[in-house]
Amino acid sequence: MPLLFHEPIDPPGEWGLWHIAEEEPQLRARLTLFERETEQLDSIKGQERRREYLAARLLLHEMSGRDQRGELVKDDSGKPHLQDSQFFVSISHTVGFSAAIAHPRLCGIDVQRLVPRIHRLARRFVRPDEAAMLRQPHELHQLHLIWSAKEALYKAYGLRQLDFRENLYVDLGEYDPDQGIARGRLTTDDLSKDFDLRYRIYDNFVLVGAVERAIP
Repeated sequence: MPLLFHEPIDPPGEWGLWHIAEEEPQLRARLTLFERETEQLDSIKGQERRREYLAARLLLHEMSGRDQRGELVKDDSGKPHLQDSQFFVSISHTVGFSAAIAHPRLCGIDVQRLVPRIHRLARRFVRPDEAAMLRQPHELHQLHLIWSAKEALYKAYGLRQLDFRENLYVDLGEYDPDQGIARGRLTTDDLSKDFDLRYRIYDNFVLVGAVERAIP
């Protein structure tokens, strides 16, 4: 599996991105599945989704550096957890790519392919103060970064019933067209959490990792 990158994020956290070049038999040969994972894989019909399922687990295992991999399980809200690990984890897929992040604080990751129709959807997730940050000729990428960042925040929270406009905020700061840092905030009636965001922009997709900001 070609590694595009694997590096620290707010150490001791790590994040990574792989290009899924292998077919399913090659992925299966490099990964020992737990019984529950085998059952889950058998229930997935699409070939691309099956490869993504395997690639995400292989990526997390290789990032861990451990000989024995832990089982990736999901709670009742669908948030993944790595058994026998003190780290929070998050995974994401887009066609041909798999991304993962692991950190001792809340974290999330999202990878999104660029689609022009995001302009029509922007009013559903972009707040007026976020829209004021958009600048040509970067608006297409910036909209995807805001969407992807909010997906990462949503995954870090791990519970449903978040409104992307009302509960999630993204400040792109000093925008960089290649890679950069930004800020995110998640607010509900019961809590408020700040996140540090890291992003990378590729030709056809964007990648965002979110890590809960440490409390001084």
